[in-house]
Amino acid sequence: MNTLTALTTASIIGFTASLVHARDLGPDEARRLQDAGIILPFEKLNAAALAKHPESRITDTELEKQYGKYIYQIELLDPKEVKWDLELNAADGEVLKDHQDT
Repeated sequence: MNTLTALTTASIIGFTASLVHARDLGPDEARRLQDAGIILPFEKLNAAALAKHPESRITDTELEKQYGKYIYQIELLDPKEVKWDLELNAADGEVLKDHQDT
């Protein structure tokens, strides 16, 4: 029983720790970061994503702070109705992740 309790406690701590490392940012905070020059304007980030998948359309975006970095997540739908998930470093536009959503 003690082993089960220890495993459960460790799982809860691990899950909670992962939540602390990723935080969604609201529009007001995002605008403040843009105005301060900490992150690129969303138009530039969107353009970088669309350059990877021409003729696609953006279906969703989200700005998070993960492990001290600002990550811009973008979901795209290409002309063939294929969904793509991209993550960009919001500070410099570097594409961190680009994969087909299955």
